Amino acid sequence: MSEAMGLDPADWAMWREVATMRSSIDRALEQRLQRDAGISGADFDVLHSLSVADGNRLRAGALAESLGWEKSRISHQVRRMADRGLVERTDCPTDLRGTWVVLTSAGADAFATASCGYVETLQRVLFAKLDEDDRASLRRVASTVADGFLATDAQPSPTR
Repeated sequence: MSEAMGLDPADWAMWREVATMRSSIDRALEQRLQRDAGISGADFDVLHSLSVADGNRLRAGALAESLGWEKSRISHQVRRMADRGLVERTDCPTDLRGTWVVLTSAGADAFATASCGYVETLQRVLFAKLDEDDRASLRRVASTVADGFLATDAQPSPTR
């Protein structure tokens, strides 16, 4: 069946292992974030981006870009987080069409609470299982794949 789909069995098996690894890590992180801080992985990603941004704020478009999300996804995510007091939206005084997403003190507290457990979980479920050569290989593979996406995104779309 996988050969009919254009993959040889070894590549299909490798892809299934990568997908299983990714979903297992994501599940472990989600469970830890929920338990420790009552937030989701998406919440954590937004809070992290804001926590490292200058002034703990980003334009909504820049936040979406930093996460690789569509603008509609960031809009819905920010609305839900603002409803819970984790972030706030403010108008941009220099561009009336622009919106800043600002980390609140409650959001900073949630991020601080979640961070230790997040790091511990990553250490336990991923990094502790890899030696330095494995880490270097994984880093190289991840970078190669990500760079391929960036190169594709930089290409103009063909016109019909």
